[in-house]
Amino acid sequence: MPFKPASRSFLLLLASYLAASVASAGSPQAVAVATSSELEGQLRALIVGFPGTVTLHARHLESGAEVGIEPDKPVRTASTIKLPIACAVAAQVAAGRARWDERLTVSAASKVSGSGVLSEFSNGETISLRDSVRLMIVVSDNTATNLVLDRIGADAVNDHMDSLDLRRTRAMRKIRGDGTQLKAATGWSRAGLEPENQRFGIGSSTPREMTRLLGMLADGKVVDEAASRDLLDTLERQQYKDGIGRQSGSMRVASKSGSLDALRSDVGIVWTPQGRIAIAITVDDMPGIDYSPDNAGNLLISRLSQRIIAELR
Repeated sequence: MPFKPASRSFLLLLASYLAASVASAGSPQAVAVATSSELEGQLRALIVGFPGTVTLHARHLESGAEVGIEPDKPVRTASTIKLPIACAVAAQVAAGRARWDERLTVSAASKVSGSGVLSEFSNGETISLRDSVRLMIVVSDNTATNLVLDRIGADAVNDHMDSLDLRRTRAMRKIRGDGTQLKAATGWSRAGLEPENQRFGIGSSTPREMTRLLGMLADGKVVDEAASRDLLDTLERQQYKDGIGRQSGSMRVASKSGSLDALRSDVGIVWTPQGRIAIAITVDDMPGIDYSPDNAGNLLISRLSQRIIAELR
């Protein structure tokens, strides 16, 4: 049968279909589905054989692509709960219920051991609410955290999380100190008094809720644009960069880490050449106690973060 050239209208229709197909295949949504599924397998391969429990969630804030391993499982926050506390303080200031320049008094009762510097201050010294929040984030100051919770209350933190529809992120109580010098637990929230929450210590959340909170900060939606920017700038100055920020190089990282004897956690935003990525990783149930920067949990968080940064689009 002799070849019959296609009509011009058919060729135009075919070209239009092919162009639409290519655009659809190259869209962020189409790429994200394939990449996220493949990436989850890569992350699980990194975890195989690790002596501990790993939960994580990451989201590319521009494309919406995400990846998770048990992202909705409630976890112990350790010091990452200090990020929601800081957000709640900003909300209290915006509502006129607190002032950044008001003074908080350091006392023997408020001092607890562990990370930070305020426990070395003389009793009776005062510090502003703003500086207390900055110390709580930048050097993870436990005494500063307790001063802040004394001022606004743990229930105010949870009420603010409710207003953001982060209902599984809960501040439970004040910090007791480290294992060498524990104080009685005080400053309980209503959630903290519930028997099923006793296992979480000072706070609980899920990896997905933490990345949602980070995304709101990045979008200027925690209180307002100015408050969100100030909180992100403070997170960027955090001095513990043993997890997400360990191998970030020149990339901007705004993060908050946490540690307990058997746990390491880190939540943060990384500004990559491909866009912003919010990451939340918790490693718990580790058998050994090691507070060095090279704790196995820190090293795993770093490896997982680097794979996410390299692959998530």
